[in-house]
Amino acid sequence: MADLNIDNNALASRFEVMVNGSLAELDYRIEGAMIFLLYVEVPASEQGRGIASELSRAALEFSRDNGLKVVARCPFISAYMRRHPELLQAVS
Repeated sequence: MADLNIDNNALASRFEVMVNGSLAELDYRIEGAMIFLLYVEVPASEQGRGIASELSRAALEFSRDNGLKVVARCPFISAYMRRHPELLQAVS
């Protein structure tokens, strides 16, 4: 999925993007040097377009860039991490 403008809304503790007027989001919680990726939610009308994957990528890149250890609480994000271990370098 190209051209998504994903924002890190730190006040709401989520990565978010508006797609066709609907909000897709990945909620997280930071505690010390750890980031807990809680869940990713994409409106039903927008599912299957790679939006959840792009939100997951943004969260993992943020975690890597900030030296945060990732704890995935969401099955989708856990599966994404297994498929893309290159995004976890220097995080653990």
